[in-house]
Amino acid sequence: MAGLERVRFMVVDDNAHMINIVKTILRGFGAVHVFEARDASDAFQRLKNDSIDIVIVDFMMEVLDGVEFVHLVRNSSDSPNRYVPIIMLTAHSERSRVTKARDSGVNEFCAKPVTATELHKKVAAVIDRPRPFIKTQGYFGPDRRRRNDGSYNGPERREGWSDDHQPPGSINTAPPEAE
Repeated sequence: MAGLERVRFMVVDDNAHMINIVKTILRGFGAVHVFEARDASDAFQRLKNDSIDIVIVDFMMEVLDGVEFVHLVRNSSDSPNRYVPIIMLTAHSERSRVTKARDSGVNEFCAKPVTATELHKKVAAVIDRPRPFIKTQGYFGPDRRRRNDGSYNGPERREGWSDDHQPPGSINTAPPEAE
């Protein structure tokens, strides 16, 4: 993973101590631009006003929790960046919460107590190995399948990025359709 001095992070948590821990870890990686938000509505406004590259959000917060925030970012008509990578943190890492976070559209999931090694793995994953975004009737977010099983040829096989869902900053090189 290259230096993080140009990456703009936002840490969303209602616990000031946890925000400081995550910011300290990120600065240890070389991050310079680390913003904070104390709740989901503040974070959503910050996404509208600032260019944020990666969001790190807590699962349990007051008013809107992390899952509701992710759903808002991924699905709201006024979302400023539906494709922003989102890493969810939580002290409650039982399977049902991991599944709920995954199904809301998070890119990565990180259990507390957060360690520098584990957070580094998650940040590296969203930067170095971005997954294609999928749009179905009930879901919009990164492909929930982590393995590409080349032997699977069933009806739900995913090929990668679709023409109408490209990663941010990419250029669709497909020829325009004839009218």
